[in-house]
Amino acid sequence: MSTARDHAQRDRDAALARLMRFLAIPSVSAVRAHAGDVQGAAEWLAARMAEAGIDGVRVDPTPGHPVVTGRLDAGPERPTVLVYGHYDVQPPEPLEAWNSPPFVPTLLDGAIVARGAADDKGQLMAHVEAAAACMLAGGPPVNLRYVFEGEEEVGSPNLAEWLRDHADELAADVAVISDTAMLSASQPSIVYGLRGLAYFEIEVVGPNHDLHSGAFGGATLNPAGVLCRILSALQDAEGRVLIPGFYDRVRPLGDDERDELARVPFDVGAFRTATGAAGGWGEPGYSLVERLGARPSLDINGLISGWTGEGAKTVLPARALAKVSMRLVPDQDPEDIAERVREAVAGLTPQGASATVRALHGARPAVCDRSHPAMQAAARAYADVFGTLPVFTREGGSIPVVTLLDELLGIPTVLMGFGLPDDGLHGPNEKFAVAQFWRGTETVIAFLEQLASAGVERS
Repeated sequence: MSTARDHAQRDRDAALARLMRFLAIPSVSAVRAHAGDVQGAAEWLAARMAEAGIDGVRVDPTPGHPVVTGRLDAGPERPTVLVYGHYDVQPPEPLEAWNSPPFVPTLLDGAIVARGAADDKGQLMAHVEAAAACMLAGGPPVNLRYVFEGEEEVGSPNLAEWLRDHADELAADVAVISDTAMLSASQPSIVYGLRGLAYFEIEVVGPNHDLHSGAFGGATLNPAGVLCRILSALQDAEGRVLIPGFYDRVRPLGDDERDELARVPFDVGAFRTATGAAGGWGEPGYSLVERLGARPSLDINGLISGWTGEGAKTVLPARALAKVSMRLVPDQDPEDIAERVREAVAGLTPQGASATVRALHGARPAVCDRSHPAMQAAARAYADVFGTLPVFTREGGSIPVVTLLDELLGIPTVLMGFGLPDDGLHGPNEKFAVAQFWRGTETVIAFLEQLASAGVERS
């Protein structure tokens, strides 16, 4: 009798073709003009899930973009797994930096190049294709609940309410999310910690309209200069955040965890290559692995002010705006950080200008229990498919649903990522290795098989 992995291997080419069709849909959740595309991606995904044999597939509306859900039942005595993913993608700009159009999926050097290839359509589809393979082999070994949202890239503003409204049908023993990366194609890893996020706009306003810098410069406060001085006062030259109280709630790293993170085979040279030799900077006293996943950070994500077109225009701008993100670690709270940012900016704003801080979205940091039976089942699944035991590490990104599942539904999460460090998430020429897609699908199948006998405590 053929196994689910046999079916997945025989269906590889067809699965790849389906993924490429999915990637061609420009489901950019942050841009209103793409609302129809996000809806179209949800409907395409629902149709594929139903075709794969998943039961009760629905496209549930929300005040924003829809949630796609479905289920597979193996029996009340079996563990239940909630599978989460997101089908929305980041804006592709700057378009000129792409070697091929971002929504024309292209195969290059063994990888699919497209926006959303690794984040998160390719990894999400590994779970759908795994479900299809399980159904061809007689059904899944565990109960499955699927939740795929269309707003992760804008902070999941409507997910919490949707989860509360559907809590009864989402009861599960463990959740699995594939939206992270492995250390390399030959060294799998399991992320057990994610940083949180506090994202702001800081706007400084001075004159009531743009002025001639010759007629008014030197005697009129310049909002762009004020904003630069505010931003420079929020962080020192080595990356330490200077906002009063910012570190008050940071949970210190214990010696045992620092020892475990020190064993992560992190390729510093590859990291610097991936950043164009800019990598390696940061807070003194911590390794790169610790800075990337276990220490908080502050980054300026965008600056807007004055004349930015070609050539010269001697303008003294009326306003200046910065987009600033802060990655948070346990036990920092986004709302507490937002208030501290507002107080700090207010104290740094001189007379003659006004500053407004707008919180755009946030997420709480998360740390998963490395000793949980589901974590150990995931480790065995990676070893089975990749031939190497995974290492446990932290990651610097944020996945808001991890804390929502814990706080609202009491469900622990396993982060089973199949991306690679150079996949270029959120940047131009994002990619996902075809081999990672195929092996990821097989690893999901192996995980479900391992979980069926892992001794997971039933909820």
